[in-house]
Amino acid sequence: LGLGHAVLMARPVVGDEPFAVLLADDLMLGEPPVLAQMVDQYRRYQAGILGVEEIPREHSTRYGVVDARPWDDRIYQVSGIVEKPKPEDAPSNLGVVGRYILPARVFHFLEQTRQGAGGEIQLTDAIAHLLNERQVLAYLFSGRRFDCGDKLGYLKATIAFGKLHPEVGADFTRYMDSICEPQASAETLP
Repeated sequence: LGLGHAVLMARPVVGDEPFAVLLADDLMLGEPPVLAQMVDQYRRYQAGILGVEEIPREHSTRYGVVDARPWDDRIYQVSGIVEKPKPEDAPSNLGVVGRYILPARVFHFLEQTRQGAGGEIQLTDAIAHLLNERQVLAYLFSGRRFDCGDKLGYLKATIAFGKLHPEVGADFTRYMDSICEPQASAETLP
């Protein structure tokens, strides 16, 4: 029934504690890890944290997009959030990308949220209601995101993480370099 419904199913386990939501199709590469960066921001501000990145406006229909103003280094104060708006209706170019730290209070709003965009219970709708009670911040994380829900994004992630792998990274990098040389052709590929 949508991401909001899936998050609501975790309520018995989470209880009244803040919690993180990680969407598996968004693979993050950062140092320190993106979720660790977000936990640091949560500890500093004691507010919900939404992982965001700058997106092309024409891609707004793929994301929850925040209405936010700069507040601190890489931090934006969120005043609104819209699920998959048309480019002309997008409040900014900051799209939420699969990482959230939320207070348990969001469960209350998820229980009351009706089906929204795509006929699903949207987490963004519950966050929009949460904004009436509490501060929520957007964090422009340091690192790189791979959209593994997209075939090309999945392949890019495989290459990036393969090159960093402690056991095979060096050999894999040499292999990738060898097949990417200008003189390589389809006939000479191993």
